[in-house]
Amino acid sequence: MSTFVLIPGAGGAAWYWSRVLPLLQGAGHGAVAVDLPGDDESAGLPEYARLVLEAIGGRHDVVLVAQSLGGFTAPLVCERASVRELVLVNAMIPVPGETPGAWWDNTGWAAAQQSAAKAHGYSTEFDTDTYFLHDVPPEVAAEGEPHQRPEANAVFESACNFTDWPRVPTRVLTGEADRFFPLDFQRQVARERLGMEPDVVPGGHLLALANPDGVANYLLRSGT
Repeated sequence: MSTFVLIPGAGGAAWYWSRVLPLLQGAGHGAVAVDLPGDDESAGLPEYARLVLEAIGGRHDVVLVAQSLGGFTAPLVCERASVRELVLVNAMIPVPGETPGAWWDNTGWAAAQQSAAKAHGYSTEFDTDTYFLHDVPPEVAAEGEPHQRPEANAVFESACNFTDWPRVPTRVLTGEADRFFPLDFQRQVARERLGMEPDVVPGGHLLALANPDGVANYLLRSGT
C-alpha cells in the first residue's frame, strides 16, 4: 500500500485535503495532510520542506501530492526523501532558484488570467467567490472558513533552491474550470518547465474541495 503525503497551497491548512484524505484511507492506503505555518513571517520554503520531510519520516512507497503553492515545496522534498511519485495539482511549477513572488511575472500569469476571464465571461477583478469558491459546495466553503489564514510574504520571497527537477515519476493534474490558474496557462507552464501534458478533471482551483472523488480516483490510479 502507498502512503500519500499531501501538501496544501497558500495558507498551509491541512484541512484543504479533508475530503480527499478519507477516500484514500478508505481504499486501504496511508494518507497524511501536512499543516504548514502559512501565516508565519519567519517560515520560508526550507521550513515548509522540513515539515513535509518530518511527516514522511521513515515511510516507504510515498506519493507526494502538492496543491498550488505547494509546488514550490515539492522539489525540495523530493531531493531529500525517497518519493515514488510526485503529483502536482493546479500547482505552481518552479524553475531552480525561483521565488514564488517572481513566478507570477516569469510565467505570464496575469495576462493569462485576464484573458481567460474575458473569454469565459466572469469578472477580471479578483474575489474569492469568483476565483476560488465558484464550484465549491457552500457547506464545504463554510466549514473551511475557520481554517483559513493569510499567506505571509516570507515564502514568496524564499528561493526554491534545487538543482534540477528530481528524477521522480511526475504527473500534473489540472482542474478544467480553474479560474485562478486557467487550463491553457497550466498547459503552457507544464510544457515549458516539465515537458509534460497535464491530465484534466472537472473542477476549479480548489480541486480537492470541488471534486474530491475525481482527485482521489486520479491519485489511486498511480498509488496502487
